[in-house]
Amino acid sequence: MVQNPRILKTKVGIIGGGPAGLMLSHLLAKTGIDNIVVEMRDHETIRNTHRAGILEAQAVQMLTESGVDGRVLTHGDEHAGIDLRFNGESHPLDFRDLVDATVTLYAQNEVFVDLSAARHRDQGDVRYSCEVTEILDMETTTPKFRFTDAEGTEFEVHADVIVGADGSRSFARRQMPETVKQDFKVTYPFAWFGILTEAPKSAPELIYANSPHGFALISQRSETVQRMYFQCDPNEDVNAWSDDRIWAELQKRVDGPDNFQLKTGPIFDKTVLGFRSFVREPLSHGRLFLIGDAGHTVPPTGAKGLNLAFADVKVLFEALDSYFSTGSDHLLEGYSDLALKRVWKAQNFSYWMTSMLHTPVGGDPFMAKRALGELETVTSSRFGQQYLAESYTGWPHA
Repeated sequence: MVQNPRILKTKVGIIGGGPAGLMLSHLLAKTGIDNIVVEMRDHETIRNTHRAGILEAQAVQMLTESGVDGRVLTHGDEHAGIDLRFNGESHPLDFRDLVDATVTLYAQNEVFVDLSAARHRDQGDVRYSCEVTEILDMETTTPKFRFTDAEGTEFEVHADVIVGADGSRSFARRQMPETVKQDFKVTYPFAWFGILTEAPKSAPELIYANSPHGFALISQRSETVQRMYFQCDPNEDVNAWSDDRIWAELQKRVDGPDNFQLKTGPIFDKTVLGFRSFVREPLSHGRLFLIGDAGHTVPPTGAKGLNLAFADVKVLFEALDSYFSTGSDHLLEGYSDLALKRVWKAQNFSYWMTSMLHTPVGGDPFMAKRALGELETVTSSRFGQQYLAESYTGWPHA
């Protein structure tokens, strides 16, 4: 027990300074709602953690229309479709034609850079390298949390509301009582082997490839740096893979009668990305609210992770704005139910894309053929293409 921590008073205490926490902090500050953000990692670690990012148009609008920065428009890469590739053939889906929408490739660490700069510009109270040790009184109107900063100084934040935005290993989530929570989860028997490479684009759009050798995603980062993945065992050792072996494996998964060839280059980052689906219900308890990965995670196949986090932020921000301007907690009480509607839609879409595109572990021939039948059904039907396009580019925000 901390004896004499320094007391900090604010309206909203945010645990977690990644994109979700910083976006909420930014929106709150714009409406005059005081807040403090506490983040366990240091700024440079987050800035240099490479994570892919496919932003729905609504996420782009949240960044630009709220006055964060326009870099997503000048440095992001807008895409109007994807290619579904199976049986060695590509099937392009034109999102503009199908649902009049696009997505933008913009890495999550770049989103963090923009939001962090905006909070610094606006003199926001964001503290990095801080360890949260305790959450108190979450069932009262004066919740608190304690943290220790990099110098060992201990603080206690007194707030009206506490928000857990501290990622998939969320400390905030773990403080919810066992009696009020329920977790739903699926662990997949495969992972993605991801690379960053100095190479030109292999294709104008992202390629999602189903092959007998396993799934591959041919994605992009910029004109000179590309992001690619292939399905692998969760225990795969990245050090066992040379550049030549990686390129041979990726090429094998996109080979076809059209002789499509990947454009290769030096590989400067290799990682294995585990797959799971997770949802915590409810996303709130008392005056503690969860947003983003703290409350739910999805496999990356459907490109929903950061977009779901920003959708949570929008719903919670509007509820907090209503609460502090009117005194009514009606929208706060409805936050979890409203946010979870979108979460489960995204879970369904992500699970569907994953099962349709990945090779079954164990080589079940029926499931492999069934997936090909589903891909044929989707690509041969405009309605099927529209469903995928609408889900991929994002449903209207609540």
